[in-house]
Formats: sequence, C-alpha cells, structure tokens
Amino acid sequence: MSDFSRLSINTATIKKASLEQALNLCLNAGLGHIGLWRDKVAEAGLAAAVQLVKASGLQVSSLCRGGFLTAADRSGHAAALADNKAAILQAQALGTTELILVVGGLPAFSVSPGAVDSGAVSGSGDKDLAAARERVADRLAELVPFALDHGVRLVLEPLHPMYAADRAVLSTLAQALDLAAPHPAAAVGVVVDTFHLWWDPYLREQIARAGAEGRIASYQVSDFNLPIAADALLSRGYMGDGAIDFG
Repeated sequence: MSDFSRLSINTATIKKASLEQALNLCLNAGLGHIGLWRDKVAEAGLAAAVQLVKASGLQVSSLCRGGFLTAADRSGHAAALADNKAAILQAQALGTTELILVVGGLPAFSVSPGAVDSGAVSGSGDKDLAAARERVADRLAELVPFALDHGVRLVLEPLHPMYAADRAVLSTLAQALDLAAPHPAAAVGVVVDTFHLWWDPYLREQIARAGAEGRIASYQVSDFNLPIAADALLSRGYMGDGAIDFG
C-alpha cells in the first residue's frame, strides 16, 4: 500500500499523544487525515485546536464523539441535546462534516459522557432496551435539523453486543441503518467498525445496503483480540493479531 490519502489515524489509538503530537505523528507518517476525539480538543481548547489543525494542513476525518441519548429523565434528555449541539459546533469549527455518535446504553448501566471510559456505572434503574432505542430515534430526530444547519452529519456507530448495557443499544449495522432511514444520507450516516461488527452474519449485505444508501462515513479497522481485557475497550488489536478474517 502506497496511497495513504484516505487513511486516517483515530486519536483514541494514540491516547498518550497530545493533539499537537498526534498531528505531527500523522504528518510524519505521510497521512492526510486525522480522526479527533473531543477530549484532545478540550485539552488544547477549541480555538487552539482549530489553529493547530489548520497549521498542520491535515483534514479532520471525523470528530468523536456525541451520542448518549438514552436517558429516561427530563434533565438527562436536555443535557444530551445540549452536549450534542456543542459537539456539532465543534465539528463545524474543526472542518469536519462527520460527528460520530455512540448512542448510549441502558439508563440503569450507562456511564455519563464525561466519565464514559472510567467503567463506573449505576446498576439501578431503567432496563427497558426497546424504550432506550426509541429514545435514541426520538433524540436523533431532534438533532438532525441543527446538524443540517451546520453542515455536520450525525454518524451512528453500532457497537459489539457486549457494550449494549453501558455504551450502545445499537449492536448491528442493520439497526443503525434502520434508525438512519427516516433522514437524508447527508444528515445521518454510519460507521463500519471491524472490531464491533465482524461477528454479524448479515454484515456483507448490510455494508452493501449502507453503500447503496450513501451512508458510510467511515471504516474503522482493528482486530478483535482474546482474551477480552478487564476493560473491554482495550481489547482492540493490530490487524492480523486477533480473530477477524479480514480477507
């Protein structure tokens, strides 16, 4: 492989690097894109992050992440909408059209967006999976007009079923595409993530469907390693080291 023009490094894979270091690493590797996480943007400050990206000449392939739309209470609903609107504005400022959404888990087990990688969960409350998915659909519909007004697409990322309780009640690409279907492809897209979706027996058909609908915003490529780490978020592996038959 010699053409890296469409390859992007997600800053979640180089967590120890500052935003400036991550930009320099991508430049030194000959890449043209970087996938930013909001924590790195927050560390630098949005205005400074925008200037660093502009100075680097790199394009931001996506901003991760918005979402966490499953809260059953009024205050949680309002907080989710406010946080996602802020994320849309950040994406616009950084020059990306793609905002990745991790939609949230069951209210009984979900972590808050600010503590999402800490592993802390409540363990009590609402466990209605169908209702949680309905709330995602309702809140997505609320956010679409704001996203369209700012030229940003809301990109649904289905996660492996082991994350359904705490992080994402969307587990399959079909579920994500069904949720996107009422909205224009310019408003709602999907991520095809090998780590999360490799197991799905209908994956080939659903990737074809997503492509035909013009909804694929990103492929995220990593392997699925065993044994699962104590923190399942750390079970991603380098391609070829795990269970996925990439061919």
